[in-house]
Amino acid sequence: MERHPSYPVLAPYIVKYPRAAGSLFQAYNDIVYAQEWTDVKLIDLEACGRAAVSGKKQDTDKTLYVVPCSLQESLSFSWVQDAFTVLFPPSSQDSSDEMPFLYLGITSPDSSLVYYKLSQGIVKPSV
Repeated sequence: MERHPSYPVLAPYIVKYPRAAGSLFQAYNDIVYAQEWTDVKLIDLEACGRAAVSGKKQDTDKTLYVVPCSLQESLSFSWVQDAFTVLFPPSSQDSSDEMPFLYLGITSPDSSLVYYKLSQGIVKPSV
């Protein structure tokens, strides 16, 4: 891992959150190298014991957030709420109709990665 080109960017969070290091490494590299997002940044989610990845998909201006986690982890509602609180502070939410959402970047030991969209509250799915 230390020889990979993304390691210098990830190193502070890998050292700080070793239990989440594998998921962060896998999700970050997928976002940067496979999906080719732009303006990619790392956000410290201290209450969740990990870092999140923010960035923009190609040809979009909307910033998206991915919180990497492992399939083997147990997550709680308070853990998810902590992530929302850091990523979407009440003062930063605008009056648009769109509810804030984030993606869980769920990794597994076989290197599979699935993105699961989570929204706050009850949100009607698009038809």
